[in-house]
Amino acid sequence: MPPFHDGDFRDGGVLVMEPAADLFGGVRSRKRARVTAVPPCAFASVATEEEAVTSASAAKKQKRREAVPSLDELPDECLFEILRSVQGPRARCSSAGVSRRWLATLGGIRASEIKRSPSLPDLNEVFLAEDEDEVHFGCSQRSLEGHEATDVGLTAVAVADALRGRLESLVIRGSHPTRGVTDAGLSAAAHGCPSLLSLALWHVPQVTDAGLAEIAACCPSLARLDITGCPLITDKGLAAIAQGCPDLKTLTIEACPGVANEGLKAIGQCCAKLQAVNIKNCAHVGDQGVSSLVCSATASLAKVRLQGLGITDTSLAVIGYYGKAITDLTLARLPAVGERGFWVMANALGLQKLRCMSVSNCPGVTDVALTAIAKFCLSLKQLNLKKCSKVLDGSLKDFAESAKVLESLQIEECNKVTLMGILAFLLNCSPKFKAFSLVKCNGIKDICSAPAQLPLCKSLRSLTIKDCPGFTDASLAVVGMICPQLENVDLSGLGAVTDNGLLPLIKSSESGLVRVDLNGCENLTDATVSALVKAHGSSLARLSLEGCSKITDASLFAISEGCTDLAELDLSNCMVSDYGVAVLASASQLKLRVLSLSGCLKVTQKSVPFLGSMSASLEGLNLQFNFIGNHSVASLEKQLWWCDILA
Repeated sequence: MPPFHDGDFRDGGVLVMEPAADLFGGVRSRKRARVTAVPPCAFASVATEEEAVTSASAAKKQKRREAVPSLDELPDECLFEILRSVQGPRARCSSAGVSRRWLATLGGIRASEIKRSPSLPDLNEVFLAEDEDEVHFGCSQRSLEGHEATDVGLTAVAVADALRGRLESLVIRGSHPTRGVTDAGLSAAAHGCPSLLSLALWHVPQVTDAGLAEIAACCPSLARLDITGCPLITDKGLAAIAQGCPDLKTLTIEACPGVANEGLKAIGQCCAKLQAVNIKNCAHVGDQGVSSLVCSATASLAKVRLQGLGITDTSLAVIGYYGKAITDLTLARLPAVGERGFWVMANALGLQKLRCMSVSNCPGVTDVALTAIAKFCLSLKQLNLKKCSKVLDGSLKDFAESAKVLESLQIEECNKVTLMGILAFLLNCSPKFKAFSLVKCNGIKDICSAPAQLPLCKSLRSLTIKDCPGFTDASLAVVGMICPQLENVDLSGLGAVTDNGLLPLIKSSESGLVRVDLNGCENLTDATVSALVKAHGSSLARLSLEGCSKITDASLFAISEGCTDLAELDLSNCMVSDYGVAVLASASQLKLRVLSLSGCLKVTQKSVPFLGSMSASLEGLNLQFNFIGNHSVASLEKQLWWCDILA
């Protein structure tokens, strides 16, 4: 090994050795191995030189950047002038993608502020415009929901879709939790969409009157406005809409605590074409606002919905006198309105065009009120009563005798109505009456005895009795006996009804049943289905047996033999098996469009070949919650590629 010299280690030198001879397989190197001492100052000097070179290079690059002018340094006014001179929708959309600043600037340019080039059009631009027409054809509505609802997203929509004034409907549902839609985004939409006809703001808490003012200033053709859950919007915003959008036809205000009477006054005074008003859960809206609105729009207002308001009898009196054009009236949760309010509304003789009326949870609806409505609302065709606790059997009979053109009656959760009142109504209704619905009325009980002969209600075509626990076989037999012309029957949720109650209705129906819903009638058996198919198989188009746990393959055998026009069949949670599915699939005359086998635990993968051979008319197939595996479902999807399969 070569000797080491002391001089090589002076001043804290570092020992550096060349490779040893034994690293070359024992062959001695021709050159002497040397040990070189490198002082630390050498490394420091090299590093310093590299840093100096790097800093010099960075300085040169910085000088180059400073030497090159940047559009980012332009004032907003200059950038505005530049961008409003950009010609063509494609060019402006491309410019909007440069930066958020450019996007915001383009969003603030109104359609009227865009400079139009007086020169001859470029043929390429003409062709591009034709392509854009094809792309945007029919895309006149945009919707932003949840996390997508931001100012940037709304501005992008305004720039991309409305540069040519094509966006007509804008819906904003919810808002981003931290970067939600504000007045800035709404302003951009207003500037970019001057042809906007419909605007819906649902639960957008950061939008204020200033945003609505921009809409009013830029969108004079606005015809529909829906504001729901916007706490910062007040009467000032509605007043701006009233002044800027005189063509407003539909107004919906829900859960807006800042809206009171003055805003509705302004709408009524300025919007002469107003046709529909929906005011719901606005605590500060009272008689003054509603009365002023109805009085001012008496010639055009056709649809009124008032729910959860503190109005009194005064508002209903004004509606009854000035609502000469009203055809649809909905009154819900009006605790301060009494019997006198409904009576005066009817006796004012202004509701001569009223055709549809819905009343829910209003304590003022009594026998006297209903009788007055029937006598003086001569065009009333449809009446819905829900949670009207003071409606009794006597009022139903009087109503039936007075309502000469009534076609439909729905009674829901009116627990003082009994079967005697229902029979009295059906036996005294007008020849035009067609549909009767009874839902969740706990006062319905079986009558002890019924007359052997009862008058017939030959006009009734549709009967719905749902979730009435006291409605059993005796009640159904009586109703079926007096209604021989039924076509649509819905008995969902009548768990106490058995074959003995439904068979008389099936036999008494003369015109042929078309739609039958028996969901939840767990005591019905195959005998009912067999009788139904035998009597009405040629007319039956829809049959729903969901939850009828006693229905087996025997029903499918009857359906496959007797039904010719059946399009929808729901067998969810029934006891049908693979054999029944095979029989059903082999029926060549059946052209089912929708079939549900959800929850049929006896249906397994053995049914897949039979389901795959079903008619090409099948559009929907529900195979949830059974024992058909994912692999079999995938195979079935290939066979029925045109069908929507839910599994």
